[in-house]
Amino acid sequence: MNENTINSLREALKHSPENTPLRILLADTLLAMNRLEEAEAEYSTLLTLTHDPKIKISLANIFFRKGSYSACNVILEDLIETGTDNIHVFILYAKALLKEHALSKALEAYKKALAIDPNYFDEELDQNLRMKQGGNPTEIEDEIDHRFLQKPTINFADVGGMEAVKKEIDLKIIKPLLHAELYKAYGKKVGGGILLYGPPGCGKTFISKATAGQVNAKFINVSLNDILDMWIGNSEKNLHEIFELARNNTPCILFIDEIDALGASRSDMKQSSGRHLINQFLQELDGINSTNDGVLVIGATNTPWNVDPAFRRPGRFDRIVFVPPPDGPSREAILQVKLANKPTGTIDVQAIAKKAEHFSGADIDAIIDIAIEQKLESSFTDGIPKPLETADFIAALKKHKPSTQEWFATAKNFALFANDAGLYDDILTYMKIKK
Repeated sequence: MNENTINSLREALKHSPENTPLRILLADTLLAMNRLEEAEAEYSTLLTLTHDPKIKISLANIFFRKGSYSACNVILEDLIETGTDNIHVFILYAKALLKEHALSKALEAYKKALAIDPNYFDEELDQNLRMKQGGNPTEIEDEIDHRFLQKPTINFADVGGMEAVKKEIDLKIIKPLLHAELYKAYGKKVGGGILLYGPPGCGKTFISKATAGQVNAKFINVSLNDILDMWIGNSEKNLHEIFELARNNTPCILFIDEIDALGASRSDMKQSSGRHLINQFLQELDGINSTNDGVLVIGATNTPWNVDPAFRRPGRFDRIVFVPPPDGPSREAILQVKLANKPTGTIDVQAIAKKAEHFSGADIDAIIDIAIEQKLESSFTDGIPKPLETADFIAALKKHKPSTQEWFATAKNFALFANDAGLYDDILTYMKIKK
């Protein structure tokens, strides 16, 4: 239709303004021509004349095209509440929710659409909701869950050394899971939290995953980047969904890295959004609206002194465990794992581990890289890989200082001067400092 047709329809409506079919024709024509503002005006007028759901759907389409996703969703939610079975309502709703980064709600809407027509396919929604080709609606959810949900194959037998840390975890996490009936007899819930702290690169994630494997539990590993969202309110939603995933897969170890950034002191938060997220986190830990029975939360931080004291109350992270740099057996185990499948000669792992005192796991990676780089240079002449020898690692150790030294310099001050209730005594013990 051309401009003359539009003008003719407008002229006819002047004489018959309540002619609904005529106005629908004009509104549909304007929408087809992508004249969104004019089409919106006509559909808005139609809503005063009729309650036809098709009018609302068309208006929601306009808001979607204009990028007014909230307005679009308000209309669609009203239609859904009336009990519509129009698949296009749920598809448009899912797409608008995706634009607002409301992933779980978009998933729910898409599943309802597929319940109406199991053969329906939408490339954009499938791609964003990670549905397997030819799968069914539940597989969409499985794909999202699998981004976080794991079933570890390692346990404490794979963790060299770290006996003190394993003992603490055994008391707080493993014993309650293995003797759940005993705990219930005394009215104690199987759940709670433990906070691991220490220098970066010292195996906090690995020991947490091994804990899950030790008790045959599911394991969820999330960091700050998995939770934070630029849109107001979405970070809290993300955090809630992660806790819900853990609650639906008990027994489950929920490991949250960088908790110092997530659980920073509320008094230091200048933005209300940050305080809201902390409050949401505290609510999830307390299980105010849901039970956390069978959910064991392990937090990891390099700076426990930055964590809000509210996180350390009973029922939350009420046990704080120091994870020091790997001890001798741990360093040997790390070296053996890292050197597997590499060209090696005679390697005195024990001697290298002894000289690598205070080195973190990341530091050990660094000295192996330095040794390999030196060996590569000598291999370029004839193209034959030269085996790594003990001397290569001893030379590499002289070129790389342990990264943990800077951390201990800071931690020492807190342990000496801000050590309420002996919270950081383990740091002083490790550094062989008497109070």
